[in-house]
Amino acid sequence: MTRPSLNDLTAFVAVASRRSFRRAADELGTAPSTLSHVMRALEERMGVRLLNRTTRSVSPTEAGFELLGRLQPALATLDEALDSIATFRGSVAGSVRINAPRLGASLLVRDVLPVMADRFPDVVVDLVVEGKLVDIVSAGFDAGVRLVDSIPKDMIAVPFAGEVSFICVASQAYLERFGEPATPDELHRHRCIGHRVPGGKLYRWEFERAGQALTIEAAGPIILDDEELMVDAAVKGSGVAYVASPAAEAALVEGRLLRVLAPWTPASERVAVYYPGHRAVPPTLRAFLDVVKAMRS
Repeated sequence: MTRPSLNDLTAFVAVASRRSFRRAADELGTAPSTLSHVMRALEERMGVRLLNRTTRSVSPTEAGFELLGRLQPALATLDEALDSIATFRGSVAGSVRINAPRLGASLLVRDVLPVMADRFPDVVVDLVVEGKLVDIVSAGFDAGVRLVDSIPKDMIAVPFAGEVSFICVASQAYLERFGEPATPDELHRHRCIGHRVPGGKLYRWEFERAGQALTIEAAGPIILDDEELMVDAAVKGSGVAYVASPAAEAALVEGRLLRVLAPWTPASERVAVYYPGHRAVPPTLRAFLDVVKAMRS
């Protein structure tokens, strides 16, 4: 048997772990048809079927699972060995793919990316803004950004950007017209700007005071799925918005919005970059994490 090339084995791992020729091809920068041809040639060379294929899916055979299980740690060790000499090149170069919701992306753009551009000018940060929770490993991302409590337990989290609170805000004009709610229950008589989460459900507003927790199903004439738009709608006097504090920070400082129900603000949360701990950390991600960690000092 002719020994397969490293490129062929790397391609197999990409297809078998992604369960998709298209996703693997995107990761490797090639065409799905080319990748399919490479896999057939690999199977012929090894004399065993490695992948089960249908018109809609691809999955490893028993032999494929055995090979995948042995190749993944071997390739990770190889990547780590190659990455270990990166410092001898004098600079870090390449790209790092990050998945983040709009809030997290805004914090990165504000605090992290300018420092990255100065310290690591040859690293391209490919930032994908996405509201829904995704599996960053299967989706081909190096890291993600989420609230700490929503990060999977098998990931390594690196908090940054201070604490985030969820607050109620409204414009002065709105409060003069409809009055200021004194308790969360009074929101039922107000125009609330609804928040639709990526899964399609309406977000329930959470409050807490002196150990008492309340959850309100807010109702009103507008439902949005973007916090910046919620802030804009509140500034225009359309109603009361419930948003993460960084989203409303500028409008509050400038006096375009006022906080309401401040004593009922729930416990603050942390935003963190997270990444899989079972993989070797490539130099570009390590550089990104170094900058994120510096934000905490």
